[in-house]
Amino acid sequence: MQPLIKILLSALIIFAVSEIAKRSSVLGAIVASLPIVSILAMIWLWRDTHDAVRVARLSSGILWLVLPSLVLFALLPPLLLRWQLAFPTALLVACAATVVAYFLMLAVLNWFRIQP
Repeated sequence: MQPLIKILLSALIIFAVSEIAKRSSVLGAIVASLPIVSILAMIWLWRDTHDAVRVARLSSGILWLVLPSLVLFALLPPLLLRWQLAFPTALLVACAATVVAYFLMLAVLNWFRIQP
C-alpha cells in the first residue's frame, strides 16, 4: 500500500504544479521550486529506515546535486527558447547539458573527497 501512496502523492504534486502554472507562471514556479520531492523522499526514507545517518546523507547529496540541476533553468528560458529553438529541442539540449553538469559535479566532489 505504501508504494501506491508514494506514487499517487507524487502524481498529485506534478498535477497540481501544472494546473497552478496554467493560471499563474509565478505561483507555479514557486510551488515547483519548493523542495517537496526532497522533503517527501526524506520522510519516506525516515519512515522506512528510522536511520538519521541515511537521511543526512540524502540531504547532503541533494544539497550538492541541486547546483548542477540549475543548469537546466539557466539554459532553457534565457538562451535556448529565446533563440527560437523548438521547445522539445530546447528541452532536450538543456537536459543533456544538465546531465553533463551532474557528471562534472560528481567528478569535482570526488576530487575533493566529498560524498554526495
